[in-house]
Amino acid sequence: MRCPKCGCENSKVIDSRNADSINAVRRRRECESCGERFSTLERIEGIQPQVIKKDGTRQEFSRDKLLAGLNASCSKRPVSNRVLTDICNEVESMISSKSSREITTTEIGEYVMNRLFNIDKVAYVRFASVYKDFTDPDSFAHEVRRMEENKNQKNN
Repeated sequence: MRCPKCGCENSKVIDSRNADSINAVRRRRECESCGERFSTLERIEGIQPQVIKKDGTRQEFSRDKLLAGLNASCSKRPVSNRVLTDICNEVESMISSKSSREITTTEIGEYVMNRLFNIDKVAYVRFASVYKDFTDPDSFAHEVRRMEENKNQKNN
């Protein structure tokens, strides 16, 4: 592992612990040249699950892409990074528990939308606008009305 301070490639592991994800380990390291301490996050590589997109194409599942979408949806909202990391972990767990190594964007999108709906309504609408491909303000208005109807049904 290359030291971020001096660039030396020799470092020793001081501490290891499980990271937030089920397939990752966080390691605390020390550079053997300059003594700088830094952390690394190591993920298990293997056969990545395939995501089947709406147009039928397939691509490798990307945790980073999912997290970027969640961050965009929750920008300037009172949603912690921990909550977003938990959602990504839950999606990864959902994928790994499937018998097949494939999942559709619909399954991922619906799961994320359900989680966001219970966490932050604005983040939910932002995510839904991209996921459901809103094309005009009426699409937003329709989704907000649907949320209100669900809220009213739960209160009755």
